[in-house]
Amino acid sequence: MKPRAPHVSIVEPALPAAEFERLRKRIMKLGAERRRESYQTTFWFDLASQPANVVERAVLALIPQVSPERRARVIGVEWWLSRMRTSNVKIDFHVDRDNALFDDTGRTVRPITSSLLYVTSSVGGLLAVTTKKPDVRRPACAPDTDDFDLVEPRPNRFVFFDAKLTHGVLDARNELPLRRLPTQRAWRIAIAINLWHRRPRRVPTFGESVHYRGLAEGPRPA
Repeated sequence: MKPRAPHVSIVEPALPAAEFERLRKRIMKLGAERRRESYQTTFWFDLASQPANVVERAVLALIPQVSPERRARVIGVEWWLSRMRTSNVKIDFHVDRDNALFDDTGRTVRPITSSLLYVTSSVGGLLAVTTKKPDVRRPACAPDTDDFDLVEPRPNRFVFFDAKLTHGVLDARNELPLRRLPTQRAWRIAIAINLWHRRPRRVPTFGESVHYRGLAEGPRPA
């Protein structure tokens, strides 16, 4: 039997070392700013516009690394910082969608591609991706399967996959996050980047937001 192709594509190193290090330092300098609200602090970046910060400059370098069929209709990205301790994973298994549209209308519209650029490594914290649907009857909404693609977080590793796939994060022991574990001091940090064919509802641009001003960057001279 021919083995199936993996669900997740991996590119590393994703960015030139100096560029990645500059990006990493700027993110780390944010400290605890909106760390608890990281997953509710999202931004829209239209690819036809100029980047307003170091993350969006990185996005312009990352998009060409996505396979052509996964970026053909992409007009922009929704991005946010994913920051967690793997001893206390608070994100259930899920499938990405336009959350505001779903809340307003019940309609489910998904991005084309989900992706992550890892900023740090972590203790445990494997990304788990599967074709099986989240199961709200199970802890962490984990699908009832062991058929996962597992990806280790590594600095400057870029991963992307079909946005229709279920994904979640394993805990510090690389097990389903069923309970809080002894506290890990280090943070698992990544930039989540959803590639969209339309702008998701009520997601501001960086310029329309007051958050993460430490990432702001004016245009470089030609």
